[in-house]
Amino acid sequence: LSLLIVEVHGSGDDSLDGLSNRVPRCPLTPSLSPRKRTTSQSKTEPPLLRTNKRTIYTAGRPPWYNVTGTTFKEAFVIGLCGGSASGKTTVANKIIEALDVPWVVLLSMDSFYKVLNKEEQELAAKNEYNFDHPDAFDFELLVTVLRKLKKGKSIKVPVYDFTSHCRRKEWKTVYGANVVIFEGILAFANKELLKLLDMKVFVDTDSDIRLIRRLKRDISQRGRDISGIIKQYNKFVKPAFEQYIEPTVQVADIVVPRGGENFVALDLIVQHVHSQLEKVRIPHTLASAHQGQPLPKTLSVMESTPQVRGMHTIIRNKETNRDEFIFYSKRLMRLLIEHALSFLPLKPVSVETPQGGVYEGKRLSGKRITGVSILRAGETMEQALMAVCKDIRLGKILIQTNHDTGEPELHYLRLPKDISEDYVILMDSTVSTGAAALMAVRVLLDHDVAEDKIFLLSLLMAEMGVHSVAYAFPKVRIITTAVDKEVNDQFHIIPGIGNFGDRYFGTDAPSDWCESDEGMDF
Repeated sequence: LSLLIVEVHGSGDDSLDGLSNRVPRCPLTPSLSPRKRTTSQSKTEPPLLRTNKRTIYTAGRPPWYNVTGTTFKEAFVIGLCGGSASGKTTVANKIIEALDVPWVVLLSMDSFYKVLNKEEQELAAKNEYNFDHPDAFDFELLVTVLRKLKKGKSIKVPVYDFTSHCRRKEWKTVYGANVVIFEGILAFANKELLKLLDMKVFVDTDSDIRLIRRLKRDISQRGRDISGIIKQYNKFVKPAFEQYIEPTVQVADIVVPRGGENFVALDLIVQHVHSQLEKVRIPHTLASAHQGQPLPKTLSVMESTPQVRGMHTIIRNKETNRDEFIFYSKRLMRLLIEHALSFLPLKPVSVETPQGGVYEGKRLSGKRITGVSILRAGETMEQALMAVCKDIRLGKILIQTNHDTGEPELHYLRLPKDISEDYVILMDSTVSTGAAALMAVRVLLDHDVAEDKIFLLSLLMAEMGVHSVAYAFPKVRIITTAVDKEVNDQFHIIPGIGNFGDRYFGTDAPSDWCESDEGMDF
C-alpha cells in the first residue's frame, strides 16, 4: 500500500483489529435527544478513504526510533478551522489523498465534547444547548492528546455519544504518524492548541452554503426537523461563528475559499508539507556502531550443551526435512521458555504438604505472565509457552515492511486488557537487525508495560540485533539459545537458520513479509 491513514472515529477498541459494542459511561436518555447520530464522526465501519486510484486503509504507525529508543522527529501537525459544514473534513481527505505519505492521523474536535449533566442534556434535547461555544469542549484533554500524538506516542481518544451526551466506556487507541490533521470549528480558539500546530488552514465557505449543508446533514443524518435546525442556527451557530470562529482567520497561514474544490490552495498546502517533511528526513539506522563490543549484560544465552548443539545442527542443516525441523525447533523452544522463566522474580512462600509438613517454596512475584508473539514466525513459540505456563494470556503483533519507505510497519495488534500489570514474554523465532523487535518493544511500552518486565525470546539472534535492542532498551531482558556474529547485505543471519517461517510452515514468504526482521531494508 502506498498510503495508510489512521482516522479517529467513534468506534474501535484498544487493538487495531476490530470493533466492539460500547457501554456508555452514564445512563442513556434517548428521550432527551432526537439525534440519530450516535458517535463522534458518525461512522461505525472501520475508517478508510476510497479514491479513484486506490483505497487508503487504517493501519499502524511509524515505528522508527533512534538507538536511544526516542523518536527521530515530531509529527507535522496541520490545523483545519472553519464554520460548521464549511467542508473541513472534505479538505482534510483531499490533503491526505494528495500527500501520499506513509502514515496520517485525522483527529476531530467532535471527539472532545464535554459530558453533559442532566440539566444540560435536557437543554440539548430542546435545541437549547450551545455546542458551538468554547465551553462545550474539553480543551485540557484535547491539548494533552494532541501534544502526545505530535511526539509520536500512542494516545487514547474519547468516543462521544451524541444520543446520551456521554463518553463511551471504550476509548479509541491511536498511534503517531508522519502527519497529523486536526480539524474542528474551534481549532484555533485555544492558545495552547495553536502552539502545537505547524500549519494553520482556515476553510472559508459562504454562510448560505454552510446553512444549506447543515440542513441537509441534520435532517438526513440526525433526524432533526427544519424548525429546530433553524432555531439552533440563529441562536447558537451563527453567533458563535461571528464571535469565536471567524476572528481566528487572522492566525491562519492559509485561507481556503470554496473548501475542497479549491485545488490551487490544496496543492500549495501539500507542497509546503512535503518540503517541511523533507527538511527533517533522517536515514533509518540501527545500533550497528556497537558491533564488535562485548555483548550486553541483559543478554542470556542458554548453555550450549551437547544436546542443544545437536538440535541446532539439525535445524540449521538445509537438508533437514520439515517434520524434523518442526520437532527439534519445538524442543528448543520448550527449553528456551523454561530457561526464560528462571529470570522472573519469585517471592518466598510456605505451603503445607499432604503429610502436614511445611515446605518453603517460591511463587511468581507479580500478577501474571502474558505472551506476545511477533507474527508470523513468533507464533510458533506459543505452544511451548502454553505447555509451560497454564492458562497464559496471549497477544499478537503483525509487522510488515513497506518497500517504498524501507520501514517496518504495524498492521495488526491484539493485546490482552490490563497488560501493563504483567510480565510480558515477547517471542520471535529469529532476530537479525532487531528492527521488528525494537518496534514490538516500543508498542508494549506505549501500552504502559514496564521496560524491565519485558523478556525478548528468540531461538537465534545476530549480534547486531542484540546490540540494537539492548542499547535502545537497556532494561529489556534478551534470552536466546544462540548468537551468530554476522548479518549479510540482505540482513540474513550468517551462518543462520534460513527463513524460519518458510521452513516451519512449508511456504514461500510473500515479498512484503517482515519475517523476524530478516530481509528488511534500511
